[in-house]
Amino acid sequence: MHGLSLKTQATDLSYLTTSLARDGDEILEVQRLRYQVCSEEMGAHLSNAEESLYCDAQDNYCEHLLMRESDDNNVVGTYRILSPGRAKKFGGYFSQTEFDLSRLQSLSDRMVEIGRACVQLDYRDTESINFLWGGLAQYMQENNHEYLIGCESISMADGGHEAASLYRKLCRIYSAPIEYTVYPHRPLPLYALNQYLDVPIPPLLKGYLRMGAYLCGEPSFDPEFNTANFLILLPMSRMGSRYARRFVK
Repeated sequence: MHGLSLKTQATDLSYLTTSLARDGDEILEVQRLRYQVCSEEMGAHLSNAEESLYCDAQDNYCEHLLMRESDDNNVVGTYRILSPGRAKKFGGYFSQTEFDLSRLQSLSDRMVEIGRACVQLDYRDTESINFLWGGLAQYMQENNHEYLIGCESISMADGGHEAASLYRKLCRIYSAPIEYTVYPHRPLPLYALNQYLDVPIPPLLKGYLRMGAYLCGEPSFDPEFNTANFLILLPMSRMGSRYARRFVK
């Protein structure tokens, strides 16, 4: 899938392309974008950030989907992709540091983990994010993968009340079947938080849920990023026809 390039019929998105990183220089571009979004914009305290890069050991095992704009050829969006074969080489999925994934082991031969989703602020709109998703959907189709998992992070700048309220709001509708339930290693203390705030669903999470994703259990707490992490599972077979027509060629 190296060199994957998607073209859109929408003229206002003709300046965007998606591809997999081909070499170390392109991975560095991805890591700089992640640093800009996570550290400079969101204020995360990155223990391993050097030279304005956000990287970790898993980067060497992953493929990196990137979205470029044609005017300056800048990377303006990215996903990190860990395929089943690469997960075995790495020793598991990144989500296993946050959750007990035992009940998802039966899916692992066709399960891809996505993470480190970052989109530059100027391109953080529905159309651009959908375009990035098109590259991800094509990757899944071309490699015959069926399941996507990933962590969606919610800021805990307010102490966690919004994250707790969001979980209560969503779990009644989007909870995964019991056989796909996961358990956080460091649970968010829901019982001690206000769960009744009127909280909007973040756009990326809303997009996953609209496409048919499950919420796999209670959120975990990540002290490094001061976030609550929700694990989502999207079987590609649950993607509605509206999204399948848009993303899957």
